[in-house]
Amino acid sequence: MKSHHSFVIILTLLLSLSACKTDKTETIDVIHWDVAQNYYIDNLDIASKYLDSLKTEGLTGKNTKHYFKLAREAFKKAEPFASYLNPEVGHRANGPALPVYKEDTGKILKPIGLQKIEESIYEQETSIIDFEQEIYVTKGLLSILKGNMEKRMLTPQRFFIATHQQLLRIVSLGISGFDTPVSHLGLSESAVSLNSLKTIYEHTIQSLIIKKDSTLDKDFKDNITKAIQFIKSNTDFETFDRFAFTRDYLNPITRHWVSIRKTAAIWEPTNTEPFNFDAPTFFESNSFNLNYFTPTTNRNPSDKQIALGEKLFFDTQLSANNSMACVTCHSPALGYADAMVLNLDNNGNKLQRNTPTLINSAFQKSFFWDGRSETMIEQISSVFLNDKEFNTNVHTFSEAILQDTTYVKLFKDAYGQVPKNNTNVIKALSSYISTLNGFDSKFDRNIRGEIDTYTEEETLGYNLFMGKALCATCHFMPLTNGTVPPFYNDTEKEVIGVPKNADNKENDTDLGFYFKYKEDLHKGMFKTPTLRNIDITGPYMHNGVYQTLEEVLNFYNLGGGGGLGFDLEHQTLPFDNLDLTETEQQAIIAYMKTLTDNPAVY
Repeated sequence: MKSHHSFVIILTLLLSLSACKTDKTETIDVIHWDVAQNYYIDNLDIASKYLDSLKTEGLTGKNTKHYFKLAREAFKKAEPFASYLNPEVGHRANGPALPVYKEDTGKILKPIGLQKIEESIYEQETSIIDFEQEIYVTKGLLSILKGNMEKRMLTPQRFFIATHQQLLRIVSLGISGFDTPVSHLGLSESAVSLNSLKTIYEHTIQSLIIKKDSTLDKDFKDNITKAIQFIKSNTDFETFDRFAFTRDYLNPITRHWVSIRKTAAIWEPTNTEPFNFDAPTFFESNSFNLNYFTPTTNRNPSDKQIALGEKLFFDTQLSANNSMACVTCHSPALGYADAMVLNLDNNGNKLQRNTPTLINSAFQKSFFWDGRSETMIEQISSVFLNDKEFNTNVHTFSEAILQDTTYVKLFKDAYGQVPKNNTNVIKALSSYISTLNGFDSKFDRNIRGEIDTYTEEETLGYNLFMGKALCATCHFMPLTNGTVPPFYNDTEKEVIGVPKNADNKENDTDLGFYFKYKEDLHKGMFKTPTLRNIDITGPYMHNGVYQTLEEVLNFYNLGGGGGLGFDLEHQTLPFDNLDLTETEQQAIIAYMKTLTDNPAVY
């Protein structure tokens, strides 16, 4: 009887626990990811239908621009998930109206997508046949995107990453005019993207957040409403206050979004994306994931590997004739550049191109002015092999270095052995150079709202940089280089027509990236460099032709080489005069000077 009684008690407890578990399960919020997924798909369908209406209306119809605007707005609502699943097609659907060279086929693809349609509508230089073909091809791209969205389910991981990307698009592509360079619809579309985020949030995780932190829910939605109202209060492309919008309206949204992800606790970021998802804004010192930009063979270096790289950076014994070290061209005191038009090679002759800064150089997907190396490891290896620079074989280690006995311990501590070749030397150098990062400038601290020391001139300069002057359509915020957000898998190269001399009378003969494929499209094409620390890293351009920032601004204000009268069929820079006043040019320079943050100073 006692045994039977015990069994009944145990059975009762188990049933009780089971009931508790069932009750708990029933209280868990069901997140309707299918509703959100259908929202994205439906809006892509709507975009396609408006393109049909656009075709019917024609190039010059009464409602042509209206249907184009509606098509773009619907696309922006679908863009987060659509472009997350297929970045290449997403970029073609809403990328620059420029020809694209396909490396795998050797073919040059004509400009297509929404930006090409925009160009055709607003500039009226396209035939109706070509216009209809542009619509047809763009609808095909949307169809591909839709197919991806129907096959692959929306998940917490995809949702949070896609949303993070879309918020960055607002900062870097929307308010800068990159998305809509002719119509300037990017400001109103940023409001559409924010309102769409609010809608998706309400359909998915809002109930979960309300139960855990109702104040966070309210603040998040209130900030989105305020940001949208701020945009609607002034959608004029040239006068919109992008500095105030980013600091006072968008940054609070991104801060809350990070908190919402953590509060929801349904997905934890991995270390495979370009971003640090815990960074509260896109302007923090740790907003970007360095590992993403680093070759897999050299990620997560130890402090001892970095220390070894720093010592090697200053050692002339890396070069065959002991005449050059990394520091020869990249002086810490000069922003890891050299303040020379052209530095000298190991024989005392001028090198071909100007020395770029190494600060923030890790955040690129191509290296050298002509972009010939895809990783920093490749770039450093090329310096070793170049007969004008180190002129040493990558596979041959100089025993002379070990005459400094501290190296023996440093190599053993860092890599477990004394090297037999330069592989670990190059890895150590790369690890050290990757630490030379500066994201704590006067600009960064002001845009984060930590200090309030920006002058009216600097604020005007930033707004011009992000707007009328079109600087940020190539030098993307917040890195200010050509590595394209939000995927950061490519660093842009441009044809801008840099002159041979500062008198601006003759185009430079350096063909740049042309060397790789011998395509006319690439003649005079060079990588877009970072503008951070630009005040301390002149002279400027790939050939060091300009000594001052005033000369640089004047060149762009005149429309680049095309504006100077050079024959540049494939110039990627707009030929038009920017019509910047002297006051405006000085304001942009004042802003760029606030980007100084040399890690060597600390």
